[in-house]
Amino acid sequence: MTTEPASAPLLIACALGIERFALRTSDRGGADGPVTVLRTGMGPEAAEVSTTRVLSRPQLAGAAVLATGFCAGLAPGMHPGDLVVAEETRHPRGTVPCVGTELLVEALARAVPGRTVHTGPLTGSDHVVRGQERSDLLATGAIAVDMESAATLLSAVRTGERPVAAVRVVVDAPDHELVRIGTVRGGISAFRVLRSVLPAFFEWHRSLLLPRR
Repeated sequence: MTTEPASAPLLIACALGIERFALRTSDRGGADGPVTVLRTGMGPEAAEVSTTRVLSRPQLAGAAVLATGFCAGLAPGMHPGDLVVAEETRHPRGTVPCVGTELLVEALARAVPGRTVHTGPLTGSDHVVRGQERSDLLATGAIAVDMESAATLLSAVRTGERPVAAVRVVVDAPDHELVRIGTVRGGISAFRVLRSVLPAFFEWHRSLLLPRR
């Protein structure tokens, strides 16, 4: 694997204003290289357009891309505030393997101690998933679903070779379905967790800059 230059940029993509607010009010220390937090807008089409447009900028050439924000957990026993680290993202047009999953899990355990971290496939959807559809997606092997991560990472790798990852915070789970983010305890819990994850993202990014043997 080719070593990234020391100033390699990091693009962190999320969809919602509340997600971007959580990330922008986090501790920004510890970044190696320039960091851009992109609000793509909601849904796979908006994520695809925004990601492709931003990565066309010369200053983001070769940028690592990490998709984040909230998600719906699919597996029984998941709770709001749990973390999901994708091993791959699944989109109707292709599956994208993620880089550095194990390192992210370890870094998140340090950044947000006591929070459960789940790993597995993260699938994309073009709508909010409820009821039986959640069970149907679980049967495919996916552990969580959101509307933007798969489109973001697929667009990212199609613009050029680069490391990609996805980390989501569970805001909605089989036994804890939400109507509106931020109006119930689960949404508040997920928001607080999202505010705490940037150090783990920066640690992941730093690991990409180290020489590979």
